[in-house]
Amino acid sequence: MNSILSVRLPADLRKRLQAASRAEGKPISDLIRDFIRKELNIIESRRLRESVLPYAEAKGIYTDEDVYRLIS
Repeated sequence: MNSILSVRLPADLRKRLQAASRAEGKPISDLIRDFIRKELNIIESRRLRESVLPYAEAKGIYTDEDVYRLIS
């Protein structure tokens, strides 16, 4: 079920959003949903990374290169 959320935007941000909507050929609502979805994915990924970091460090995994070395 969808719900309505009201958000106040400064005029300059609203204009940029309208311009992006025209450029992408998408309704503003679709753009905002996409932006929120992407930002939530980033936040959730950060939290997951922080939660596994102590376990990784205990195994000597400190960098992306360490991960790639182990999986390749």
